[in-house]
Amino acid sequence: MELQLHNDQGFQYTSQRYFDLIKEYDITPLMSRRGNCYDNAMAENFFSILKTECIYRYKLKTFDEARHLIDEYIDFYNNERIQLKTSLTPLEKRHQAA
Repeated sequence: MELQLHNDQGFQYTSQRYFDLIKEYDITPLMSRRGNCYDNAMAENFFSILKTECIYRYKLKTFDEARHLIDEYIDFYNNERIQLKTSLTPLEKRHQAA
C-alpha cells in the first residue's frame, strides 16, 4: 500500500529538503494545483471531521495515545459512521460502487 501525503503549494512543502525527507520515508507527495483548493477538498473535509468528532474531545498526552485514538476513529468512520448524503458507511458505499 502506498502512503501519500497531500498538501498545498506552501513554501515549506515545495523545498528540496522537504521533498528529500518524504522520499526517505517512501512517501509519495501530492499537491493541489496552484489556486485550486478543490484538489484537496475530500482530504480537508475528512480531517475537519476527524478533528471535530475525535481529536478536540480529548487531551492527548502522548503520540501513542493519539495514534491509538485516530486508528480507532478511522475504523469507526469507515465501518460504522453513517454518511448523511448516502445513508451508508464509506465501506458500504465503496462496496456498492464496486
